[in-house]
Amino acid sequence: MNPPKARAPWYQGRLWSGMGFFAWTRLLARNRFAVSFTRLPMALAITLLSVVNSVLRWLQWLLIGRRVARTTLTDDPLFIIGHWRTGTTMLHELLALDTRHRAPTTYECLAANHFLISEGAVKRWLRFLIPRKRPFDNMRMGFDLPQEDEAALAIRGLPSPFLTVAFPNRPVQYPRYVDLEGLSARELRRWQRGLVDFLKAITYRKPGRIILKSPQHTFRLPVLTAMFPRARFVHIVRDPYVVFPSTVHFWKTMYEGHGLQRPTLRGLDEFVFEIFSRMHDKLEETRQLVDPMRFYELRYEDLIRDPVGQMRALYDYLQLGDFEVVEPAIQRYAKRTKNYQTNRYELSSELRDEITRRWRPYIEKYQYVREPGSQSMPLER
Repeated sequence: MNPPKARAPWYQGRLWSGMGFFAWTRLLARNRFAVSFTRLPMALAITLLSVVNSVLRWLQWLLIGRRVARTTLTDDPLFIIGHWRTGTTMLHELLALDTRHRAPTTYECLAANHFLISEGAVKRWLRFLIPRKRPFDNMRMGFDLPQEDEAALAIRGLPSPFLTVAFPNRPVQYPRYVDLEGLSARELRRWQRGLVDFLKAITYRKPGRIILKSPQHTFRLPVLTAMFPRARFVHIVRDPYVVFPSTVHFWKTMYEGHGLQRPTLRGLDEFVFEIFSRMHDKLEETRQLVDPMRFYELRYEDLIRDPVGQMRALYDYLQLGDFEVVEPAIQRYAKRTKNYQTNRYELSSELRDEITRRWRPYIEKYQYVREPGSQSMPLER
């Protein structure tokens, strides 16, 4: 595996830097202010920023809040679903190349409380706050690149398991919000309203079919299909023998870079095993809720091998419109990223066997096999 990256410089923003004061103090209180001594400067900086964020949120509502609330969503979203580290980010970026689409940007998600009035100044003067590459996989980062909407919901103050990153040594935050099925009617309405309010805010600036990417949404088909009956879903899968170590590396890096505690990483392997199995069990239970003509699956390996051909097939199946409009942009993307090197991982025979045992239904369904000492290859159909 590639060596871990050094911690981000002190001046770079953290995930929680865009939180409002009340959401931030609620997160701290919920976790009994269990901030590690070495993370106190980070916590203090975020506390000061949270006051600024709350003021800007109030100012945005005062200036344009009513107009944003009256915004109409032009179409139901397209949801990219699938486990972490399966290629959801690449697929999100490819779909966002289409000017007819609207994907939440990194700035809109990380400054979800006030991006409509603050973006110009921050992007002009404070670009150094965000690293140029993601520390866990070296993919490009930037304020204008697509981002995961679960981050925006958490930053806007909605309960989210995503908040576990802030306190990695404590139990999973808000576990009932993983699939939303254990919520009261009031809690569910609040979550739904929070998602729609965010979608209205990003649509206010630029209408279009919204493209959302969040592994968490893989659990939420019953709620999402009820909210958006005409929504489309794209499920991407990847070699599980790569997904496991890559996901472990991902969470380690996130905990180290954005956690308010020095992570012990106790139970991390089991967490990854369990959440993967739960996610795909839930998907198999609920995918029949989606019209098959609105549900598309593809393999990461195929997307890497032939991005133009795979995206053309996706557009045709989901009837997303004239592919020739976006094809030149996808060709440029493919050319720019063709030399991108993914992290490489060495698996012990014991861990490989454990992945095979624990994730066998997924391996068999999506036709992956791993021979000892070889690369993973698709099984013959």
